Amino acid sequence: MKRLLILDSNSLMNRAFYALPPLTNSDGINTNAIYGFMNMLFKMKDELNPDTIIATFDRKAPTFRHKEYEDYKAGRKKMPPELAEQFPIIKELLGFIGIGIFEIDGFEADDLIGTISKFAEESDMEVFIVTGDKDALQLASEKTKVVITKKGVTETAIYDEKAFVDEFEITPVQFIDVKGLMGDKSDNIPGVPGVGEKTAFKLIKEYGSLEEVLKHIPEISGKKLKENLENNMEQAVFSKKLATIMREVPIELSLKDIESDNEPKLKELNKLAKNLQLKSILARYNAHSEEEELAEIANIEINNVETLDGMKEVLSNIKDRSYILFTLSDASLYSKLELEYLILGEENKANIIDFKLINMSNREEALKTLKIFMEDKSINKVIHDAKSLITFLNKYDIEIQGFDFDTAIAAYLIDSSKSNYDILNLINQYLEKDIKGEGIKLNGICCSYLIKLYNELKTRLNKEDMDELYYKVEHPLIYVLSSMESIGFNINQDKLEELRVKFKEQIEKTQKEIYDLSEEEFNISSPKQLGKILFEKLDLPVIKKTKTGYSTNQEVLEKLLDKHPIISKVMYFRQITKINSTYVEGLKNVIDEDGYIHSNFNQTVTTTGRLSSTEPNLQNIPIKYEMGKEIRKVFIPKEKNDILISCDYSQIELRVLAHVADDKNMIDGFMNHSDIHTKTASEVFKVPIDEVTSTMRSNAKAVNFGIVYGISDFSLAQDLKITKKEAGEYMAIYFERYPKIKEYLNYVSEYAKEKGYVLTILNRRRFIPEIKSSNKIVKALGERLAMNAPIQGSAADIIKLAMVNVYSKLKENKLKSELILQVHDELILNVKENEFDEVKNLVTEEMENAIKLKVALDVDMKYGATWYDAK
Repeated sequence: MKRLLILDSNSLMNRAFYALPPLTNSDGINTNAIYGFMNMLFKMKDELNPDTIIATFDRKAPTFRHKEYEDYKAGRKKMPPELAEQFPIIKELLGFIGIGIFEIDGFEADDLIGTISKFAEESDMEVFIVTGDKDALQLASEKTKVVITKKGVTETAIYDEKAFVDEFEITPVQFIDVKGLMGDKSDNIPGVPGVGEKTAFKLIKEYGSLEEVLKHIPEISGKKLKENLENNMEQAVFSKKLATIMREVPIELSLKDIESDNEPKLKELNKLAKNLQLKSILARYNAHSEEEELAEIANIEINNVETLDGMKEVLSNIKDRSYILFTLSDASLYSKLELEYLILGEENKANIIDFKLINMSNREEALKTLKIFMEDKSINKVIHDAKSLITFLNKYDIEIQGFDFDTAIAAYLIDSSKSNYDILNLINQYLEKDIKGEGIKLNGICCSYLIKLYNELKTRLNKEDMDELYYKVEHPLIYVLSSMESIGFNINQDKLEELRVKFKEQIEKTQKEIYDLSEEEFNISSPKQLGKILFEKLDLPVIKKTKTGYSTNQEVLEKLLDKHPIISKVMYFRQITKINSTYVEGLKNVIDEDGYIHSNFNQTVTTTGRLSSTEPNLQNIPIKYEMGKEIRKVFIPKEKNDILISCDYSQIELRVLAHVADDKNMIDGFMNHSDIHTKTASEVFKVPIDEVTSTMRSNAKAVNFGIVYGISDFSLAQDLKITKKEAGEYMAIYFERYPKIKEYLNYVSEYAKEKGYVLTILNRRRFIPEIKSSNKIVKALGERLAMNAPIQGSAADIIKLAMVNVYSKLKENKLKSELILQVHDELILNVKENEFDEVKNLVTEEMENAIKLKVALDVDMKYGATWYDAK
């Protein structure tokens, strides 16, 4: 997921100006706000590592709020000229750095931020909004984090939706209702006289929205408060409107607009930064040392190889060890994947082999030459991010021998928090270089540094005791994942077409049922039109309002489920239209020429150690509705009599928790093959096992898995729709019954505070900087991560070990059955009919014995003629 950083520039400039003492250059130009702003930008860039950054600004022209309310922001002090003169300069500076600027007459920067963040969320981006204005907290969500600057420009607090709810016990959207009641002095929003922050929060926590508060005035205690609410109802609603950030500013947006990654204009940047006498900017972009950098690059010899004879000569001269980079064609289909350049590094030299050119003139001989080199066991090979090269070579029956180190995988193990593991970034980080540029020459320069990078990363792995994790798990896994990508998953295209027709009919049927219930046709996918039907025509209770009208999100619909039959139909309509577009229509677009889907399995994406799947994502096929489950019917074995086997670890995270905590009660439960959720329900609700109801078991399951994720009593109360007190009692009884689990969670939290990281069973390291934060919300997040990371990471280690062992055993026994997919804790194999019993026993044996724990690893196995049957 790409990461977007949005700067609320007016807010940050103000914050920097008042936080820092006056600074001027020799010409008397004020620079303190620029200096503070840029330092804040550099800090955010380093900490968050965004893929792209944009800056928003206010304009001087009146906004729509001024037009609706003449006194909006009245009384606010005029901007000092010492600050005002710095705005044109910061915009110029941002432009030279390559950061896009967004501003528009009639709207505040907040509204642009709201609109852009909404668009980015819908485009599956992660958004960080950096601001000094708490109004932006209303935008916090699962994908959007609001970074509030505190104490000048050095300290920050980060809020996503969960962090906000944990601190304030209301949702970010409800924060607008709080503003409607208490007003905002800085913006001159009146609110309700006599209602301060404390009272406003108390009322919204109790009634849910401003509108509900106003409906229940008679039952609110306090004569003066009642009177103020009754006399200022319209003013409160209007204040809420003024406080609502608009998320539909009329601007045309595309991904290109916000993802554009403009190269810094170093010449102009150098001139301006020198004039401003801001050395930190010069040092940051190395704008003053281009000549030094070019001189360093010039010391590296580039040998361009464009003939078959030249390629043979380079490869034949390599002895003992080779350092390899490569580039592949940017083809989304496996069948189109082609090698473009093969780059072989030496000390101060790089051999850039133009394989596409050689391949065009003598394809068969080029591949033969490549095969001899790649399969030479006497030449140990260091390759950066090797999986796609291995996958390409698989097409031509070439297997890399002697491959013993992947610098991308090693860097991921050392620090899994990075957004990417590009060779250039790693060289700059670990070798303390400052190389910039692009193109094949840069790859050559990087390849010449690959020798030093290999030595540095290898030393670090050894020092941090991760050799076993690397060499026994992650390195052999590269071959497993490449094999899975190469094999792919066979698709029944006739069944997919049948489903397309079926989904179309189901969507139309559901649509008609909704129209019949509403007695009119409308765009069901339009929240605005749906809101009018639900809350005006059908007069259903309003749960939540947004600046554009009524909220009709999933949370709202769930609260209305028992109010009208149209609600369940709308929820079903949304689900099946989404499944249809993502998986029915979506899968058609990624079927390769061979009729298979070749998903890409990512080894260096998650901080937990889990694998991820993309293009397409086969790990997220929905199962909530039967129509969603049916998608799996299109996934079929390779050949007619083959069978699909699904092997799934049973409750692996809870088993890992029992092991690491060494809790006798939970270990006994697993060893006696008890249903752990029923056992927990019996313990927590203090009833005999045979009296545990399905609701009790369901609630106990939420407690069990909540504990694994470091859940709070407040969050558990929300999940189970019970009071915070009841949730607290559940957790207290749970820890009383499983005391060692409480001890373990406390221990691992303290360990993270001391060390800054936690470890899995196999020594996988997860850094948790949040746990040392002075902000209690961020710190609480860190504590939850510390509790969960060893559990989830250990589960990831175990399934990876199982994959490596299963793959190796299948090859060792010369079986034709193959491992084709991994989904969370599940392995899926394509099995030959005559190998069925052998493979079934082999997989069970390898999965159950992947690692020795204090509890047994149980495997659930299903099989059938489609993935649906095997699930």
